[in-house]
Amino acid sequence: MSGIPLLLRAEWLAVALGGAALYLWMGGDWIWLLPLLLAPDVSMAGYLAGPRLGAIAYNAVHNLVLALALLGVGWGAGIAPLAFAGAVLVAHVGMDRALGYGLKLATGFADTHLGRIGR
Repeated sequence: MSGIPLLLRAEWLAVALGGAALYLWMGGDWIWLLPLLLAPDVSMAGYLAGPRLGAIAYNAVHNLVLALALLGVGWGAGIAPLAFAGAVLVAHVGMDRALGYGLKLATGFADTHLGRIGR
């Protein structure tokens, strides 16, 4: 991998590290960081109802709009658990994109906006 794809993955890695650093800076316990980073993947359970509903459930969670909304509302309203959830979700989305996992298409789990997983 070289050029633009490498740069894009590096940017997403920076987003992931920034979200994790923000979680820790806000006082989040480091021991919970890994379990919390994996928690958004529970949304994959939507695939038990089929690829269309699975993609909807997965995409509803795996996006920066939700992550930044949680972070902003939590921070602005002084609701620490909401801000923590937003920071962790920012880190999770960045981690997923850095690894090549994109938003899912209704055709199947491996079909993403970044292309087919594994290619």
